[in-house]
Amino acid sequence: MKYLDRFTIFWLVIAAAFFLPGLGNVHLFDWDEINFAELAREMVVTGDWLRLQINYELFTEKPPFFFWLQGISMHLLGVGEYAARLPNALLGMLVLPFLYVSGKFLIDRKFGFLWALSWFGSVLPFLYFKSGIIDPYFNFFTFNGLFFLIHLIWKKKGREEVYFSKTSATYLWLAGISMGLAVLTKGPVAYLVITLTLGSYWLSNGFKTGLPFVSFVKFSLIGLSVFSFWLLVDMLLHGPAFLIEFTIRQWELLTQNDAGHGGFPGYHFVVLLAGCFPASIFALRGFSRISGLKAPHLKDFQRWMVTLLLVVLVLFSLVNTKIVHYSSLAYYPLTYLSALVLWHYAERQKKLKYWMIIGILIIGFLALALSIALPWAGNHIETLKPLFEKDPFARANLQAQVNWAQWHYLPAVFLGLVLLVFSVFARKRQVVAIRVLFMGTAIWCALVLGFFIKNIEAYSQKAAVGFFEDLVQEECYVTTFGYKSYVPWFYAKIQSHTNPNATQKEWLYHGKVDRPVYICTKINKVEKLEEAIPDAQFLYAKNGFFFYKRDPKP
Repeated sequence: MKYLDRFTIFWLVIAAAFFLPGLGNVHLFDWDEINFAELAREMVVTGDWLRLQINYELFTEKPPFFFWLQGISMHLLGVGEYAARLPNALLGMLVLPFLYVSGKFLIDRKFGFLWALSWFGSVLPFLYFKSGIIDPYFNFFTFNGLFFLIHLIWKKKGREEVYFSKTSATYLWLAGISMGLAVLTKGPVAYLVITLTLGSYWLSNGFKTGLPFVSFVKFSLIGLSVFSFWLLVDMLLHGPAFLIEFTIRQWELLTQNDAGHGGFPGYHFVVLLAGCFPASIFALRGFSRISGLKAPHLKDFQRWMVTLLLVVLVLFSLVNTKIVHYSSLAYYPLTYLSALVLWHYAERQKKLKYWMIIGILIIGFLALALSIALPWAGNHIETLKPLFEKDPFARANLQAQVNWAQWHYLPAVFLGLVLLVFSVFARKRQVVAIRVLFMGTAIWCALVLGFFIKNIEAYSQKAAVGFFEDLVQEECYVTTFGYKSYVPWFYAKIQSHTNPNATQKEWLYHGKVDRPVYICTKINKVEKLEEAIPDAQFLYAKNGFFFYKRDPKP
């Protein structure tokens, strides 16, 4: 069976057409995008590609793999938004063909097409390849760690219905290296997820996985050696500081509500249901037995994917920190289950259930309402201000001069047409309805990014970004007061400090500085700043941000 065929090329071209354009059209967003981009920028500035730094101080929250990719991109293309987001766009060009080829090998071309389509046409899976966050690479490597382990198990069991293009040893090495790269990308939670999935499958399958303990040990050693190689080099050069602080930080993320990112117990279920629309609706059917799956490996892989999805949901529901992308590994099993259900219905010539159609329309109309509400709200700002009576910063944000025109309703018009076509053909011409739904949702996502994201940024952070961008050519210090942000360092493009006090806020606020210090705060922190830093000169205010300057002392 060939890896390359017309659909492989089709998905490669589609990914390039949707993921590459427009990556630099809007500034990076606080926190994660700018945090990660600043780590990569400082790699390029210092030339130190082994040690992570933020504001030129040791950063111990993440391993370096993703920042190497961003750093290479910035080195080749220059520091900026496009370079920061390009690694994920390139991964998107790999993932869609990968899903198609994997699905083709598991079942057939139709299923492979549906798996890639389910991913491409679902909201968050699409949007993540237009971002500069770390999770797409972490998820890809973690999933492959499990995916190749499953192939190893099948090969050892001698499943004749599965096409094996590799030897058992190759699958073992692919699984181990993939897991190791996941750990090198974000940390040992990759190993934890795979181990929990193996254990949960073992419990649900009569205490059997088919993976010999010796193979699991080899897999573990291969994977951990990938991370350990870099870690040992870092320890030899810089000592154990990273290992100690990284371990502490991982425990804090698991046990504490980090930076206000809390949430209710069902947070990730809601995120996946709405964020992975429309695949999430079809995937619900994939949790139960699907009759007519003749090949035993299809039922087995369904069990693996349900297990992985549940492990991700339960694990990150138990973790106190609740952030949208924590459950993004679930995109792989969720889109698989969506494709399996749609493939099964097509093969058996079964019609979509009414509850599926209703579920699609309910979430679709919510998305449609949001598409209408954003430009309407933009043209009726005065109507919104009373809603933020107790939040002066949000009220000040709404003072931004943002142009909302009639053409901003086009995403809503387009999505409305997609839902109309789907509702008309869902029970009559199901193939047409499914393709229109997923392709239409992907186009709608692209339209939302193109039409809305700049305007949304104008309310949220653009005033602060613009202030620090104007300081790029000036030798100065930059900081914030009363809130944390990575905007000053990245957008002022601060160079490596020669003064050891430059990273100390207390010195920047009160010390005898040798360069101008520019300080940004929010409207609700102004009184505290002026009381705490009496020599700070007010420059101007814009959209809730207030900007101050401290001159150097003779």
